[in-house]
Amino acid sequence: MKQKTISVLQLYPRDMNIYGDWGNVLTIVRRLEWHGYTPELLTYNQGDAFPEHVDLVLGGGGQDAGQSKIQDDLLKIGPKLHELAEADVPMLVICGLYQLFGKFFKTSSGEIIKGIELLNLETHAGNERLIGNIVTQSDDFGDIVGYENHSGQTFLADGVKAFGTVVRGAGNSGKDATEGARYKNVIGSYLHGSLLPKNPQVADWLITQAVRRKYGDFEPNVINDTFALKARGIAANRPR
Repeated sequence: MKQKTISVLQLYPRDMNIYGDWGNVLTIVRRLEWHGYTPELLTYNQGDAFPEHVDLVLGGGGQDAGQSKIQDDLLKIGPKLHELAEADVPMLVICGLYQLFGKFFKTSSGEIIKGIELLNLETHAGNERLIGNIVTQSDDFGDIVGYENHSGQTFLADGVKAFGTVVRGAGNSGKDATEGARYKNVIGSYLHGSLLPKNPQVADWLITQAVRRKYGDFEPNVINDTFALKARGIAANRPR
């Protein structure tokens, strides 16, 4: 081991960790180890003290009730998350937390769940659930394979670009062929816990940003991704 530690923070694992989002955390931890670094896994739930040192942030999805439950606490730590984002700390937030990194999520009952406005986007509940296997394409990451499950429709505004362009599936809204969002080193996406296991190039990009930011350089090891590549191929060709 290189004896260099990377602190990985999982946001709200009690309330925002469904549809396999733990898989993203596990992938980052394991790939850090395989690259020769020492992961320090931290968690933040409501009422916790926010960690002093954070190198990489991961957050998952949750139902409307979970989003309402964490809303006030998330708004409280919002300035800290903005500070980390502006300092180029890499982040990946999925589904529910992706929505709440934007301006707001308007539920089907008309409730406005406020977001921290780190990403310039807004989400409105839709009448149709957008669910199934999805393939998107990114100039930076190539084909991104995953699984989406959401009824919220997200619309991007100025200053934020899409994570990918939809090849097959619905994406942010099913209307504009965008999926997810990017700002600096922050990625938001509707692709759940299958995202990083099936897309090691995205996992390694997050790791690269974290390591370079902390240590100035990244010395990767060669990882055998045979099974991940097979999983990608199967998922990409499965019925929606």
